[in-house]
Amino acid sequence: MPERVSAPSAPTAPKQSAPIVSGTVLRGRGVSAGVVAASVVHLAPSIPEPESGVVIAAAERAAEAMSIEWAAVAVADELRSRTADASGEARAILDASRLLASDPELVSEATALVRTKGLTAARAVWETAAAHERGLAELGGRMAERAADIRDVRDRIVAEILDLEMPGIPVRDEPFVLVAADLAPADTAALEGGRCVALVTEQGGPTSHTAIIARSLGLPAVVGVAEAAGIPAGMTVLVDGDRGTVEIDPAESRIEDARAASVVVAFDGAGALADGRAIPLLANVGGATDAEAAATAHAEGVGLFRTEFCFLDRNDAPTVDEQVAAYRGVLAAFGGRKVVVRTLDAGSDKPLPFANADHEDNPALGVRGLRIARRSPALLDDQLRALALAASSESAQVEVMAPMVSTVDEARDFAARCREAGLERVGIMIETPSAALLAAELFEVVDFVSIGTNDLAQYTMAADRLLSDLGDLNDPWQPAVLRLIGAVGAAGRAAGKPVGVCGEAGGDPALAPVLVGLGATSLSMTPRALGRVAAALADATEEACRRAADAVLAASSAADARSAASAVLAEATQRG
Repeated sequence: MPERVSAPSAPTAPKQSAPIVSGTVLRGRGVSAGVVAASVVHLAPSIPEPESGVVIAAAERAAEAMSIEWAAVAVADELRSRTADASGEARAILDASRLLASDPELVSEATALVRTKGLTAARAVWETAAAHERGLAELGGRMAERAADIRDVRDRIVAEILDLEMPGIPVRDEPFVLVAADLAPADTAALEGGRCVALVTEQGGPTSHTAIIARSLGLPAVVGVAEAAGIPAGMTVLVDGDRGTVEIDPAESRIEDARAASVVVAFDGAGALADGRAIPLLANVGGATDAEAAATAHAEGVGLFRTEFCFLDRNDAPTVDEQVAAYRGVLAAFGGRKVVVRTLDAGSDKPLPFANADHEDNPALGVRGLRIARRSPALLDDQLRALALAASSESAQVEVMAPMVSTVDEARDFAARCREAGLERVGIMIETPSAALLAAELFEVVDFVSIGTNDLAQYTMAADRLLSDLGDLNDPWQPAVLRLIGAVGAAGRAAGKPVGVCGEAGGDPALAPVLVGLGATSLSMTPRALGRVAAALADATEEACRRAADAVLAASSAADARSAASAVLAEATQRG
């Protein structure tokens, strides 16, 4: 009998770093607002690498290879079950992991290593995953970020093969702060409904899986905390997702303040400044379930309806009838209210087999968003037709906008196609510096614009928004980004047309008054942020917002911009 891979030893403790004493304040990047105190639980480490050099006898290789297939099916089934119980961003992320576990190429390559080289099942999966990781790394940019997805699925399949405890979120009866180097997609999606009350990670950026899920679940989160591994398990920490700090063993008075601040702020459905000027507060949604939750949270409408959910997990495009049914589910939740629909934003880190090329050297700057219509014009025309049919069947006030617009000609062509399809209110996303600089001319051909601050920051600062090392550059408080937003706002005022903000910055209570001062006429966000943003706006007059905007436009750094805005708004509140 051949030597078998022995079961790995018990997981080791998180990597050690310098001891952290009580009262220490660690700093990172706050990516999800809120303040909470609880004891620390470290994420279990990844599955240890299976032993190499073991050769399976030829007579046993078929059975060994079969164990890979069964393990992959079991992992995909488990992820499918969790996907069915999740919603919104969590559902989309879990489904992406399920698709990886079901990838026939990964399974076939791993089983081939067993049959031809005699590798153990666990070792074959490990080596195959490593090859796929290298392939993603060679693509670079945001595709390289998917390496975490590959590692997560690898660990789950190996754990199933070796009958080990699955990696993932610990189960606890008491509330806890989860500390980790980083979180895999399935880990972040598994947080919903658990006892985790905050997240602290060494890695991650403002648009990583961790950040997106934390915001959607209302969990305070701080990423990029280099010393996170040194926080002792069981230690009480105070996580401030607004300031990006983690305080070790805080005083009881600080904990009591955190508990008071953690109370969810209700939204009454009417965003307004202190002097009564209405600022509609809208929701970002990705499907009917999200829309229903947003309506329950009293969102005044939908500022960003991501239509990608209708196109995912398919080898061919959905039919017009399929799209109509999907869109009506969202529109029905907001009868009589505004729903801004973004047309398909595939490409970059969200490629679709029927819309994108197999390979692009630089996908973040490639054929994505509206540019897909260059290759597949029928794809856009079918979607516009479906949206028009859905709009005619529901009472929602439907507006349509295109992502990734760079020129006036692109905007003009999109507007003409929308109106030919029967859609009257047409706009574009401002995500590229070129669109921001051409805002005045763009307003001549569209009815409104919506600023996607995530991509606008990425393209303005030439910094991949998914790389934690560049998190300081991908900051909407960067003066260059704020100045472009201000230019768009000024163009909107001059044209007398709406300027929305639908990026993550729209849900930042500290930034919301500044955005209004820069010219934003509405803000769209995760529904959990509505109450906090409404409260921040209710404390600021239009004059205070304008003065805060002037202050940030004169700043030379993101830190200076934050400080300047905070000082102006605090002074205005005291005088008021």
